[in-house]
Amino acid sequence: MSILTRTEGAHAPSAPSRRSRRGGAPTAAATTFMIIIGCYMLLPVYWLLVSSTKSQSDLVTTPGLLPAQWHFGDNLTALFHQQDGVYARWLLNSLLYAGAGAAVATVLAAAAGYALAKYTFRGREAVFSVVLGGVLVPATALALPLFLLFAEADATNTFWSVFLPSIVSPFGVYLSRIFATASVPDEVMEAARMDGAGEFRIFATIALRLMAPALVTIFLFQFVVIWNNFLLPLIMLQDERLYPVTFGLFTWQSQTSRLPELQTLTIVGALVSVVPIVLTFLLLQRYWRAGLAAGAVKS
Repeated sequence: MSILTRTEGAHAPSAPSRRSRRGGAPTAAATTFMIIIGCYMLLPVYWLLVSSTKSQSDLVTTPGLLPAQWHFGDNLTALFHQQDGVYARWLLNSLLYAGAGAAVATVLAAAAGYALAKYTFRGREAVFSVVLGGVLVPATALALPLFLLFAEADATNTFWSVFLPSIVSPFGVYLSRIFATASVPDEVMEAARMDGAGEFRIFATIALRLMAPALVTIFLFQFVVIWNNFLLPLIMLQDERLYPVTFGLFTWQSQTSRLPELQTLTIVGALVSVVPIVLTFLLLQRYWRAGLAAGAVKS
């Protein structure tokens, strides 16, 4: 009897095995669903890659998702030679607008968020409420007032008319305050003051290091927002040499009815314009991950 009992017990499935079989179907369904969603989201990228390799005639005569003869090199050469290389100028403008604008916006947001988090002064919560209100206001609602302000200063159609509005980031101020409150200990600041460090030195050498993950997040967010900004250059700029790449490609696309070859150049230009954003994420993700990991194990 005891031998039979032991034998039956040896062949009985364990509780973890039964649970793993029961949980296998939902996991497979969730994985399949995520793969389908991922393919759906990557479909425009695939179309962009395939279309950028086609000639103008193949772009019109062949199905959009099927490849044709390889003309990517010729298309790329034509892109950078069109209108005396104006695309390279647009790309450089976007790098200046987005890179410098995101850097300045990150520093300003970090300083403002740190001050709101670590200093007590009259009206602090009112200022923070105004910042939160700025997060909720859409950029399209601010475009016309900004144009009127720059028109009064006779500063439209200039580099500054696009750059200066880009260095204000209410979301960055909000995120900086939240992160400074959680990651910059008051004890460390007091110890630095006792050692004779001034407030600016504490912010520059201690607070900025501890807030690094938030600063990288703010920079990436602001970089993408400025890079994809379309309405502000549309309203502010008339000089083609000042266009960012997004607005420049729009002007080409609007001329395809009389210049069909610009359709291929617009597609290739859109593909090239994605490269700086991808490179920015790849270069900064290690700092982002390192900072988040350090915060996760912080005692």
